[in-house]
Amino acid sequence: MASNNNNSSSGGNIPVSEVYWSLVDKADKKFSKIRDLPFYQRNRYDTYFYKVFKVYTQLWKFQQENRQKLVEAGLKRWEIGEIASRIAQLYFGQYMRTSDAGYLSESYVFYEAILSREYFKEGLLQDLNLANKQLRFFARFMMVCLVLNRREMVHQLVSQLKMLVDECKRTFQEADFKEWKLVVQEIVRFLKADTAFMNTRPLRYSLVLDPSPDCLPQVSISIGKRNLRLRDAILSSYHHNEVKFSELTLDTFRMLQCLEWEPSGSFYQSGGASFSGMGTKIGQNGSPGPSRINYSHDITDPTLPPNPRKAILYRPSITHFIAVLATICEELPPDGVLLIYLSGSGRGRQTIVPSYGAGTSLDTTENIVRGFQSHNILSEANSTSPFRSPSDSPNPSSGQSKEDCISCHSGCLHIGSRGNGGLNFIYPCDLIPFTRRPLFLVIDSDSSEAFKGINGAEKGEPAAMLLSPSSLSPLVTTVDTSRHPTGSLFTIFLTAPLQAFCLLLGFSSSDVEMDLYSKAEKLLSSSLNDWGLTLATSDALDLAWAQILSDPFLRRILLRYLSSSHTFFFLIFKGFKFPDMHKKIKIKSMNPENLDWNSSTAFKILS
Repeated sequence: MASNNNNSSSGGNIPVSEVYWSLVDKADKKFSKIRDLPFYQRNRYDTYFYKVFKVYTQLWKFQQENRQKLVEAGLKRWEIGEIASRIAQLYFGQYMRTSDAGYLSESYVFYEAILSREYFKEGLLQDLNLANKQLRFFARFMMVCLVLNRREMVHQLVSQLKMLVDECKRTFQEADFKEWKLVVQEIVRFLKADTAFMNTRPLRYSLVLDPSPDCLPQVSISIGKRNLRLRDAILSSYHHNEVKFSELTLDTFRMLQCLEWEPSGSFYQSGGASFSGMGTKIGQNGSPGPSRINYSHDITDPTLPPNPRKAILYRPSITHFIAVLATICEELPPDGVLLIYLSGSGRGRQTIVPSYGAGTSLDTTENIVRGFQSHNILSEANSTSPFRSPSDSPNPSSGQSKEDCISCHSGCLHIGSRGNGGLNFIYPCDLIPFTRRPLFLVIDSDSSEAFKGINGAEKGEPAAMLLSPSSLSPLVTTVDTSRHPTGSLFTIFLTAPLQAFCLLLGFSSSDVEMDLYSKAEKLLSSSLNDWGLTLATSDALDLAWAQILSDPFLRRILLRYLSSSHTFFFLIFKGFKFPDMHKKIKIKSMNPENLDWNSSTAFKILS
């Protein structure tokens, strides 16, 4: 149809090839304009996307209808692949702007077609430019597969990428392929850290495994006058030598998934073996889930609500970070909450070495096990729970003082490595102007305590904050003790709590039997639901938490935070506590003694 329209406009005298190349030129110009547009502005660039996508749709249809004539005129297969690759890039870029899983699905479909039809294979090792196109295709497709959790395809692509890099090094000896070797090293390191064990259950919110949003207990109207929803999120992580692929770090990768809906059943579509090698997945309440079906079966689920939009910032300058933050706050809907996840080291950190008695030196795993054997769940009277108010603390000096507020201007978080120091650090006071809108802050840093200073300095809305402990491993004195080979332990607790618990116990995937793991999963799930009910029915819940508790994503993160701080961290690392949350949850029944889940029980199950 496109061919007929173009020919009729000039009396049918324009050759098909000229019409085609005219469309290619037009599409290239529009693509170059949209490629560098920022991902974080809500609807500002939708018009650009639809215009460029319309041109590429027209171009794709035209080459399909006139394929034989175009081939006779000299069209190469790789040129068809280039069009398909551009369309896949457009879809993925729009997914990054909107978090709409449908765009991610379409991107996968086009990339998979390129792979199966081998558009770039012909003459690959005779043309360096064509070889680079194939290499870039592999890297882009791997990113899409990672986000879609298509691990079998990722491993297939990694193998092909390795072989192609080796072949190119032998064939094009004058070219330098060091950058592509680094790409291979990055993805191999990423997959080694993000193991099958870490993906035993989907990180996304699953209606099969997680409570249905329609069934969540409602907060008392007298407290929660508004039911806010997570509409946007800013995710930024930077640590020296951290695990990443391209600009997606392992921590932001997990948080990205944690803030999306899992399409019903899609996690079980392919025959991925579980970490135990039994090929069984955990279903709701710890029961075996359905076996995976067709790998390319439905990815999207039209019955699900839209995903919150996410802006992923890798090593941003502070000016860029603030520009993104200001734009999102300006466009935030009236019922919206903005989640800000920041993971980075603090400035001028100090290593803390705790005392465990007269010269006691224990192996890390042994110490963890001994901690569980010698402690029951502690009562509130002798607990250093971060959810008690300063006035409840037996140590008056632990309460918040004026110095805590001053720390808002002194402590900071490292988010990049460019320019001078001022461009690389976020201070708590940088966030205060944006508390005119509802914020949900997740700070994963050894300097997280400095962000307590935001409490009381808000400009209109109470900011909800979840702050990591300053250290997770008291027996390790190396730099950045909160980091684990599989990523930040704090972030793992928020995204995959039971796996994090196993890591702290020193268990590997081969140490955990699936039926025992299922029991622990069922226990944790049941207890988190009980905690959620306790919070929702309490009249003592602070407004900052009451107004976000009906949002399934924020509720799940909050309950996992409560679980990790109340049971895991305090019991294992006595003396290593979380900073006080700025809004205290002073609910007597939240005492771990009154809850079914406790780490001693879990330890007995898993061991």
